[in-house]
Amino acid sequence: MQDGMTVDAVMALAPVIPVLVVHDMAHARPIAEALVAGGIRALEVTLRTPAALDVIREMARVEGAVVGAGTVVNGSQLDEAVAAGARFIVSPGLTEGVARAATQADVPLLPGVSDAADIMRGLDLGLTRFKFFPAEASGGIAALKALAAPFFQCRFCPTGGITVDTAPAWLAVPAVACVGGSWLVPAGAPDRAAIEQQARAAAALAR
Repeated sequence: MQDGMTVDAVMALAPVIPVLVVHDMAHARPIAEALVAGGIRALEVTLRTPAALDVIREMARVEGAVVGAGTVVNGSQLDEAVAAGARFIVSPGLTEGVARAATQADVPLLPGVSDAADIMRGLDLGLTRFKFFPAEASGGIAALKALAAPFFQCRFCPTGGITVDTAPAWLAVPAVACVGGSWLVPAGAPDRAAIEQQARAAAALAR
């Protein structure tokens, strides 16, 4: 990998990867600093807002932050995110185009899967680490346990509908390396103290 960061290393940074939708670049640094202070270092900035690439650039300057790009759906977005400083890529689905772009950019990829066919396509592409998405809508913990049995070599980051209350049950599943969650940073102007408190609680979750 271009900076030595593997997908396993990203998933091992903390039990929770916050899924961040940031509309105002001015919020980037206070959010990142509060999360890192609370022990959450892997930060997924979704490409759902016009400010996203600028947010990635700003957060990447925060010491200790490992910033990634989420909602990446094609190779062009992946290249733009990496150029902005993204050190890992999260995609809502799995396509050969995104997988190849990640390989060419030498950047860790966590593609979304929701069924056995998705996982098998990922294995064909040399991938064994996946985002199980949308986690709750795809059958929840029971579905992931059923998928994890035949695909014993895979590890997952369930994302979608997971809350602070349900995260511990997901993290108790052996195939789960971490979870993605949006509850750490509510919409609006960031409350640094509240974000840091949420981050500390998330970082302390058992897995």
